[in-house]
Amino acid sequence: MRAHLRPVLAGLLLTALATVAGWGQGTAPAVAATDGFRGVNWADERDNFVDGALVLGGLSTSDSYDTTRAKTDRIVTGLQDNLGANTVRMPVNYATVSGSYWNSYTGAVDEATARGMKVILSYWEGDSSRDGKVDDLSQFWSMWRTVADKYAGNANVYFEPMNEPHGYSDDDWKDLAAQWLDTYPTVPRGRVIVSGAGYNQRLITIGDDSRFDGTLLSRHIYQFFDTGRHTEASWRQALSDSIGKYADRSLVTEWGAPMTDGRNYGAPADNSDDFVAFVRGVAAESRDLGIGTVYWPGIRPNDAYRMETLNGSGTDLSLTTTSTSGRDQLRHSWGL
Repeated sequence: MRAHLRPVLAGLLLTALATVAGWGQGTAPAVAATDGFRGVNWADERDNFVDGALVLGGLSTSDSYDTTRAKTDRIVTGLQDNLGANTVRMPVNYATVSGSYWNSYTGAVDEATARGMKVILSYWEGDSSRDGKVDDLSQFWSMWRTVADKYAGNANVYFEPMNEPHGYSDDDWKDLAAQWLDTYPTVPRGRVIVSGAGYNQRLITIGDDSRFDGTLLSRHIYQFFDTGRHTEASWRQALSDSIGKYADRSLVTEWGAPMTDGRNYGAPADNSDDFVAFVRGVAAESRDLGIGTVYWPGIRPNDAYRMETLNGSGTDLSLTTTSTSGRDQLRHSWGL
């Protein structure tokens, strides 16, 4: 190295280090991992495949905007205090967004983002179809227009055009997702999360398509997706292989396992418990790859996979963690 270049290069190094150090204070690095997403799903008790308005656990269609915000304040406080979460994934559908309840539903988004949470809004098809395709394209575009017009300018809101588009071929799904990007150009690409093809499984086909440059990619992974795997190492390999070279853009927006039956996720499974192997493997690989994870579900009443139980009534709500060892693995996946 030439001597006169050393001060210049040293200055560049200090600038780079300052950029990384300032990331948590609002300075975006040139190349970033996604481990800044530490999240859970907040779901409808019926699951998010519903034909009418979506009603998240603890909320009601009779709630006003202010009541929804008050309830969300208590729920977000529980997620932050109990888990260290900073992200919540919430569903949207046409019935919710086009109806009168939308005015109240937005209270959950507004309160969560005001509390510093990232909010991922994802389209879910109705219960009467469940075919992995958009129920009605004209309603789909109208719904997202309403959502984009309201939240494109909110830096804490992220847009996931469709949850688990398994009814489409890879090419057809990519064409629809690319059309989404063209239709809502006011939404920054860095805040669009494109689902992997199938059940959010095939990310590389999305990452390899230049039409999605600059977007984030979504992966779903569950033990029941591949029951032939029995070790932590095999689940680590499954996640790594599906993401390939796109770890810096990838998120696991769903993964989960039983949390209410006393199962111990704190010790290696030794091939004796496939769910323990799954959780530990996904947590470890996510941490090593630097990818964010969003657990399914954080809140969904009566779901055996839920990480948090919702207590109380009205606006007097609180959360309790269902599994200490499960929580620790979730936090491990987040790098905490």
